[in-house]
Amino acid sequence: MTQQRLLGADFLRAAACLMVLFHHLAFRMDMGNVPSAARPIMGFLITGSFGVSIFFVLSGFLLARPFWLALDRNAPMPSLRIYALRRAARILPGFWLALIVSFILSVTISGSPLDTEHVLRFLAGFLLVSDWHWVTLFPVDNNGPLWSIGFEVTAYLLLPLCLAALFALRLRGHAARLAWIAVIGLVLALHWMIVQWAPIGEVARGWEHGLIGGAKAWMPRFNPLGFFAIFALGALAAGIQVALATMRHWLFDLVGPLAIAATIWIMAAHMGSPSEGYGLLGIPYAYPWMPLAIGVALIALPSSVAAGRLLDNPPTRFLANISFGIYVWHFLVIGLVARLLPPAFQTWLDGGWTIWLWSSALAIALSVALGTLSFYLLERPVVRWARGLEARPG
Repeated sequence: MTQQRLLGADFLRAAACLMVLFHHLAFRMDMGNVPSAARPIMGFLITGSFGVSIFFVLSGFLLARPFWLALDRNAPMPSLRIYALRRAARILPGFWLALIVSFILSVTISGSPLDTEHVLRFLAGFLLVSDWHWVTLFPVDNNGPLWSIGFEVTAYLLLPLCLAALFALRLRGHAARLAWIAVIGLVLALHWMIVQWAPIGEVARGWEHGLIGGAKAWMPRFNPLGFFAIFALGALAAGIQVALATMRHWLFDLVGPLAIAATIWIMAAHMGSPSEGYGLLGIPYAYPWMPLAIGVALIALPSSVAAGRLLDNPPTRFLANISFGIYVWHFLVIGLVARLLPPAFQTWLDGGWTIWLWSSALAIALSVALGTLSFYLLERPVVRWARGLEARPG
């Protein structure tokens, strides 16, 4: 049954991937050379950084769903061994390959020094702990988006830890959902304490001081617990969707698209503001409104009659499949195109708009190609191999 595909999830994953890609492309454009008719579009593309929030909500939704099903059936907690095996197989091969290649190119083509600091940052990224300090937040100089992987892995660890409390208390139904809201409240309180009591010094703070200066500007508002608060709203949406999973009604065909329209409106409202979109308690990407809107879409679309199927069409599913590869490779591709193929992305020159268009088209094509190769030659084979390990004794 198509319901099992959780209609709408593929569309949101593909949309989030393209949003982040176009966000980084838009930042390569000299706004002084943008035609007046295209300026609102470019302003909106810059808010594509909000796609990171969609990724976190979607991950929380998909990973929490088996736990909610087990809770409602009064079944044991799902196997943490299988949970960890699936997460590692899905994330680590593609991420590690992109990280290693980026590091090698950083110290060769890009000219980053092979010193203690750069090796430390690389090792922190490789060991998935780069999210805990501003020095290591960006594991490599030439592939900025890899910063988010550490935050996501921390959320992977916190999710079953927090859900284990619901299983220990034998909560079910509405009581379990209310308890999860209390968990979110606790996470928000801890995030607030980090922001209040873990200040970052002002020395060399700001993007004008490079990636580490930018990381200092982001932190402490960018911290693992704040991002888990985004992730946890996706988990709450999963609990509600599980409770409504047997329903199918045209009303959901209205609610789902309206929720997606709400995300577009939220992004448009942040045009001209910092692309981090700090929201409640300084949590980025218009928290909680952006993740709540995505959560509503994820609740509604699986129960829709037509909207979910229309959104999860074959091109969307293909993009969703290769989205992780596009995410971990696209920024490196953009940088290499700019460095190796001048005047690519030299948008301050005469004809800058035309230069940006063909440079972006080339970067998109190469990113899609690399994402496709990553999925079919690395990510999917490793996932299938890992599935074969699930039946073996731990």
